[in-house]
Parts: sequence; structure tokens; C-alpha cells
Amino acid sequence: MLFFPVMELFYTIQGEGFHQGKAAYFLRIAGCDVGCIWCDVKDSWSSNYPKKSINDILTEITLSSAEIVVITGGEPTLYDLSQLTVALKNNGIHTHLETSASNIITGQWDWICISPKKFKRPLIENMILANELKIIIYNKSDFLWAEQYAAMVSNECQLFLQPEWSVKNIMLPNIITYIKKNPKWYLSIQIHKYIDVP
Repeated sequence: MLFFPVMELFYTIQGEGFHQGKAAYFLRIAGCDVGCIWCDVKDSWSSNYPKKSINDILTEITLSSAEIVVITGGEPTLYDLSQLTVALKNNGIHTHLETSASNIITGQWDWICISPKKFKRPLIENMILANELKIIIYNKSDFLWAEQYAAMVSNECQLFLQPEWSVKNIMLPNIITYIKKNPKWYLSIQIHKYIDVP
């Protein structure tokens, strides 16, 4: 696939998960088949955005000093990302994927972060590909949900619990208590929302 509906393309700081704090170029591909009620980028659900070619995307990214590109959405696994990721890697750029893994994962990746959603569950065969499992905690029952998916990933996969932003003050103490009892998990907080960067 040579053209993608691009909602956003911007250089910023990775705000969450294992690579938190690193400079990264974000490519937000439009279109989503999951539709989380608490999604903070609902505008990304529609694929009605201008399509950009791989060359256009590369040109914009390579004008920066970015060493990492995070491809997110929407839901980026709706698209075949093979040619795009090859082009990025051929230009010395590390490829990171953020996905619910609701469709087959395509492409060449240096890092895959899977964040399962109840609204459309990930394909089981994708779970072994995860370098990072990030579970959004909206209520206390989500801890059980987290453990179900932790059992599906490799032993090397990094495990993160992240409070859903609208209930962070309520759920954060619960997450901290849970991690203290289950230290295989790490805390992820959306620091980009605290430091006010995209």
C-alpha cells in the first residue's frame, strides 16, 4: 500500500509506556474498527482524511532528527503497513506500532505495543508479537482483563497498566496497590497530557 489517510503527522515526546520520554515522530493513520467509548482521538475513527504517499510521509519525517516513528491511529492494522515500514527502516528509522491488534499485523517492526480493547478483542495470534502490553484501567474489573492478556504474551514482553484519563484520580491508587502486589507490572502515565505536548 502506497497511500494512507493521515490524520496527523507530528514530532513530539512519547508520553506513555516503555519508551516514555523519548523523542518520536507520530504518524496517526485514520480509520478505526474498534470505537472505544473513552477514546481521546475520536476524530481518527473516520478515514475521510487526505491520503499521503509513503514518499510524502518520509520527506516530512526525515526533515526532523527523529530516530523513532510511532504508527498509531485510529487502528493502523486496518492497513498493510509492509511497504511503509520497509521504507522507514531503509532510512534508518526505528518503527514502533501502537495497536489494539484487532486485525492481522503487517510490516517490519522494532517495537509493537498492543493495547487490547473490549469493544473488539485482539487476534490471539498477534499477542505473541507484543514487545509491550498496555492495559487501560477504567474500572477494577480491568485487572482481571489485564491478567488474561498477560498470559498470552511472551515472557520478554513488558507489562504496563495505565489509568484511563477521565478516571485517573480514582484508578491510580488502585493501580499502584495492584503493582505493589504484582511487581511484574509497571505503571504507565500519559505524561504528554501533564506537560501539554501532543
